[in-house]
Amino acid sequence: MTREVQIGRLKLGGGSPVLVQSMTNTDTRDTDSTLRQIRALAEAGCDLVRVSVYDEACAEAVRTLVDGSPVPLVADIHFDHRLAIRSAENGIAKLRINPGNIGGEAKVRELADCAKAHHIPIRIGVNSGSVEKDLLAKYGGPTAECLVESALGHARMLEKAGFEDIVLSMKSSSVKLTIDAYRLAHERTGYPLHVGVTEAGLPGQGTVKSAIGIGALLADGIGDTIRVSLSGDPVPEAKAAWDILRALDLRVRGVQLIACPTCGRTCIPVARIGKRIEEELSDIRVPIKVAVMGCIVNGLGEGKEADVGIAGGKNGGVLFVKGQENRRVEGDSDELANQLIAEVRRMVNQ
Repeated sequence: MTREVQIGRLKLGGGSPVLVQSMTNTDTRDTDSTLRQIRALAEAGCDLVRVSVYDEACAEAVRTLVDGSPVPLVADIHFDHRLAIRSAENGIAKLRINPGNIGGEAKVRELADCAKAHHIPIRIGVNSGSVEKDLLAKYGGPTAECLVESALGHARMLEKAGFEDIVLSMKSSSVKLTIDAYRLAHERTGYPLHVGVTEAGLPGQGTVKSAIGIGALLADGIGDTIRVSLSGDPVPEAKAAWDILRALDLRVRGVQLIACPTCGRTCIPVARIGKRIEEELSDIRVPIKVAVMGCIVNGLGEGKEADVGIAGGKNGGVLFVKGQENRRVEGDSDELANQLIAEVRRMVNQ
């Protein structure tokens, strides 16, 4: 079990539930736009949100963002330790830095003292593209050993300054390298781990890469917080993260859809109904499994793990609850879907 650190009201590591996070891509100085995106990410399921702090105006904007955010915020800092200190003074809940580019031991110590005074953990973020040249030469490239040695070396800089509320990440755009690096880090340290495949790409291929990399590690019990990195609007990152957690039964939230892949026996438009279910019930936060099965032949059996579901038939179908037939529904597929949606809402509101 990893160590536990406190991020505002949240606990990270130490056996706590895996936290979901993402990062804004607005101009941090534009507090109205940034807050809109923070709130959208929180609504989509993010437990915490990271913002870039790249100049003094960003550091000053942190206070407004913290005051208006429904979730704890993380400041992403590079090169200037003063920006990290100012963010801490303005209420940030966590810092993400690379101690090697902050400006030397004295500045690292000054930052560590500030973080300790404000009870703020620090994530050391190492990427395969930012590893020190001497380590790249030593290992012949950004290997798993290279990434972990870099991260632990930076951690020692903070430890030397008397600071140990540390979170580690060692990401790569390579899924295999990411998995290998985190497994090695899990063996060598007890610090909580922030897991993700960096620069995964666009939704689609990038989602698949993230699901494989993050999912493989979480299935092994590795990872305390996750970020799915996708180009574009960050809100889909939160949905993808939750889909990964739900698939592994690590955290449950809202509707989890179970739907058959369809075959020649299919009597209803499964994909269309499934999409409607996801869209119309997206406001539900209570965890519930909902099945849409194409036929009665296998529907009840294959959908038995669902809390509620439908199986298509001629001129309607069957609505079932906990694997048992509840009632037959006469009419077209829309009526079958209507009754399923109504039953889900009845169950979550009772």
